[in-house]
Amino acid sequence: MTAITADAVPPRATGRGWRGFGLLLRTEAAVWLRDATSVFFGILFPTVLLLGVGFGIPGMREPMTDDVPPDSAWYGVTPIATYLPTVLAMAIGTLAVLSLPVTFATFRDKGVLRRLSTTPMRPQAIVVAHLFINIATTLVGVAVALTVAQLAFGIVRPAQLGVVVGAFVLGMLSLFSVGMLLAALVNKPSTANAVGSLVYFPMLFLAGLWTPGPIMPDAVREIGQFTPMGAAAQAMDTGWFGDGFPLLQYVVMAVWAAVLLPLASRLFRWS
Repeated sequence: MTAITADAVPPRATGRGWRGFGLLLRTEAAVWLRDATSVFFGILFPTVLLLGVGFGIPGMREPMTDDVPPDSAWYGVTPIATYLPTVLAMAIGTLAVLSLPVTFATFRDKGVLRRLSTTPMRPQAIVVAHLFINIATTLVGVAVALTVAQLAFGIVRPAQLGVVVGAFVLGMLSLFSVGMLLAALVNKPSTANAVGSLVYFPMLFLAGLWTPGPIMPDAVREIGQFTPMGAAAQAMDTGWFGDGFPLLQYVVMAVWAAVLLPLASRLFRWS
């Protein structure tokens, strides 16, 4: 997020350049990678969850034919496959809503953001660097989860790959917009943890983590499609198994991003 309003930036930051951004990015990435918790939840947790559900719950690897109508998009698909879109949406939300706000709350609490106003580097660079780090980590975690899922369960390929990719990108944009709004406002890591959890876990429920795909109640599906994570999971689900286009879910994700990202930029506090 680079468009920080003038009154939100420390006065002496005006006119600063981006020289040294590469070094800043490498340094912040190295520090971030030392945090075993962030690495686990960012890279390994989606895969661990898929393996745990796939091998730990009976019937998750058996094709659904008995309780699913033959004309259903899920007929003949394994339950663990229907779980995948939700896990991918969860992988985005974990870093965007739980990790990113805590990082910036820690920086704000320790005065790191304020001290950046005394350096030649634009203060916005630290924001951009951590967006890069979290987005890259999300992509790595998703790639690992997809690879392991294919090797372990033989997951069916998406019926509409473009729809799935588009939903994933919009899901990242909307969920990181939520995370940046939280990161813009919270001052303490403990507050960021609490507020992030209050936002993350209801979205996770509405995205179908406990009731994925064909077993999701209609009420949960109807409400969930208006949340960033739920819309992302449902849009990827349609692209993976269906033949329609999830226009509503696409619009919902775009609206969340269009509203929250400028708001986060305007409200971002440096101290």
